[in-house]
Amino acid sequence: MSFNSLSDLRQNRGNFDSLMKEVEKISNPSQGGGNREDDRFWKPTVDKSGNGYAVIRFLPPSKGEELPWVRVWNHGFQGPTGRWYIENSLTTLNQADPVSELNNELWNSGIESNKEIARKQKRRLTYISNILVVRDPENPQNEGKVFLYKFGKKIFDKIKDVMQPEFEDEDPINPFDFWKGADFKLKIRNVDGYRNYDKSEFDSPSAVADSDEAIESIWNQQNSLQEFLDPKNFKSYDELKAKLNMVIKGSPMANITADMISESRMEDEATEDAPALRSSPPPKITSDDDDEDEEDTLSYFSKLAND
Repeated sequence: MSFNSLSDLRQNRGNFDSLMKEVEKISNPSQGGGNREDDRFWKPTVDKSGNGYAVIRFLPPSKGEELPWVRVWNHGFQGPTGRWYIENSLTTLNQADPVSELNNELWNSGIESNKEIARKQKRRLTYISNILVVRDPENPQNEGKVFLYKFGKKIFDKIKDVMQPEFEDEDPINPFDFWKGADFKLKIRNVDGYRNYDKSEFDSPSAVADSDEAIESIWNQQNSLQEFLDPKNFKSYDELKAKLNMVIKGSPMANITADMISESRMEDEATEDAPALRSSPPPKITSDDDDEDEEDTLSYFSKLAND
């Protein structure tokens, strides 16, 4: 159900069954959903030690939309040619995607080295929601403003935990609710060189503002999320296939198979001279906790790949 007026939103605030169903779908997926760089997105600031603090409020569905988030799958990896593949995955739109097909073939080959390649080429999941920045100590000019916020599984798990509490003395909270939601205290630590959000937590439930007028003003500032699922933001299967072939074999017409990749690995191991392009430093992609660091790094390599 999409919401077109504040009264609709208020009447349905105690009923978030449909939202819970969407959380359950994500928690138990049956199938396999990049943001553009623009000033609508907010990012927390961290100090030189990698630590940071802010308070944000996740907001309800924008006008005419059903969910307060969208999920976007993408791939970001460097091929043996030294070229980069950084693209949205068509699995976001429930369509066939050439990288997912290749990864399935690599995994099912039973060859451990192929499985390792599939792991490095796996899909990455991004959530995008509207938020209100309540506190931003390093950038106070952001406070009281609505932004888009990109986050990963770790933070979504925090959302799921308050919607589906484990213990009977805990009441479920819809953190996206204007009236009975809760502020989210984002606590970022540097743990073993990676961003860690384990200390982040939701505050007690409270209204996002003191009046319906103020609440409606916030709602009117929200951005549409459906644009991130617009097919125009995704290349066609054939375009992605050609890009993948170029990244793996240096030719858009190559027909990449698991056997071909295995043969290429054996050829590489038999020669001491690797292509000069392979010296490009790979981004740090080793932890689910450092989603934003990873996204920044991949954005940089995406620009290089498109030059």
